[in-house]
Amino acid sequence: MELTMTVLLLGVLLALLWLLLDKNKSGGKGGLPPGPLALPLVGNLPQIDKHVPYKCLLKLSETYGPVMTVYLGWQRTVVLAGYETVKEALVDQADDFAGRMPLPFLVKVTNGYGLGISNGERWWQLRRFTLTTLRDFGMGRKGMEEWIQEESQHMRARIETYRAAPFDPSFLLSCTVSNVVCCLVFGQRFDHEDANFLRLLAIITEMIQFLASPLGLMHNIFPWLTEHLPGRQHRVFGHIKVVRAFIKEKIQQHQDSLVPTAPRDFIDCFLNRIQQEKHNESTEFIYENLVATVINLFLAGTETTSSTIRYALSVLIKHPGVQEKMQREIDAVLGRDRCVNMEDRKSMPFTDAVIHEVQRFLDIVPFSVPHYALRDISFRGYIIPKNTIILPLLHSVLKDETQWAEPHSFNPQHFLDHNGNFKKNLAFMPFAAGKRSCVGESLARMELFIFLVTLLQHFSFSCPGGPDSVDLTPEYSSFANTPRRHQLIATPR
Repeated sequence: MELTMTVLLLGVLLALLWLLLDKNKSGGKGGLPPGPLALPLVGNLPQIDKHVPYKCLLKLSETYGPVMTVYLGWQRTVVLAGYETVKEALVDQADDFAGRMPLPFLVKVTNGYGLGISNGERWWQLRRFTLTTLRDFGMGRKGMEEWIQEESQHMRARIETYRAAPFDPSFLLSCTVSNVVCCLVFGQRFDHEDANFLRLLAIITEMIQFLASPLGLMHNIFPWLTEHLPGRQHRVFGHIKVVRAFIKEKIQQHQDSLVPTAPRDFIDCFLNRIQQEKHNESTEFIYENLVATVINLFLAGTETTSSTIRYALSVLIKHPGVQEKMQREIDAVLGRDRCVNMEDRKSMPFTDAVIHEVQRFLDIVPFSVPHYALRDISFRGYIIPKNTIILPLLHSVLKDETQWAEPHSFNPQHFLDHNGNFKKNLAFMPFAAGKRSCVGESLARMELFIFLVTLLQHFSFSCPGGPDSVDLTPEYSSFANTPRRHQLIATPR
């Protein structure tokens, strides 16, 4: 106990010293952007609601401006709010804002390797290789479309087994989406009854829920504290080991059966590259980067897209008129028998608009993945010092009142012109923007369109309690907005 008190007192003294030495704290021309007064050790955390932190930051920006400094604990953080500000940073000054924060939880998952939180040469080499390899295996192309179509039929067959009885679609959708990623990365799909695969998906869901929870937020601010306190974070830390062991086992299987001249998937291509560059001392094609990048692809490619589809179904149950209008459009273009393809999207402007509006309204990653100043950055007359966390509030872009007619309402008209044709909006940034935008964006767009159209082509969705029982507010709302689970009924059409 005495040692603990000594450590805490030392932490407080160091925090006070840090505040005294922070000469740019007050903001102003040529210094840090303005922001609220921060307390020692905890910074501005008392002013931020841990359940909806991004909303509190957006509210503070109304006082301090669209470029604002806050302190999350003792971590200096610059918040960017509004479409114009975020676009100017991530797109117009893309090189300056390409750094990624080493988020403590993701560091723990990847041991600091891989594509997700890397910077500099490592990020450049891994991103270029990942994009090229995934495209070679069909991401955004006809080959991938066929994989998704095949998986959509497995999903349809599974739903038919429920015979219009209520069920929770969470694991079914996770299996469906994850299998597409598994085809790309592992060269195989898993049966929906595979116990090990289902356990892995349950673990991934719990990890994402932890990351989106107040406890996950606190871990990313005070990792040294949560590591030593009791709590469910230790169960999640144990899950990390299970995921890593699964990935390593798959890599070993690939190593044992590798034919260098006939790569089957992403892992094979990476293993080939490791062999090709084994004498290059500056290469980033090493085993740890393979493990971590596969984890990045597996986690990100499973949960965000499946959660978006699950949320879309809840929205359509809540708004049955929208569901019916989508089905009329789908019937007119496809009928009940033909399998949907991406070319059909041009003939389905309302369906396309609804899917875009679901993504905008859900706002699944309101902070984006935090960026990081790798050097001093000059932005809008301020200096953002090296090692500052940067939070581009995607929430403030997707809900920007200057860009959307009804930003806080679900309204597919946001993506339709007066003639009912689909229209783009540059403030649509669910995948972020600039050099750190999501590498799987084209894959996610394909999955959302093909899976949702397939579902509505063959089923009408409702729930036992009726539309009014559906709660569209997130269950968790911190780093990510996680949709609530609902029992739904899929009635064959």
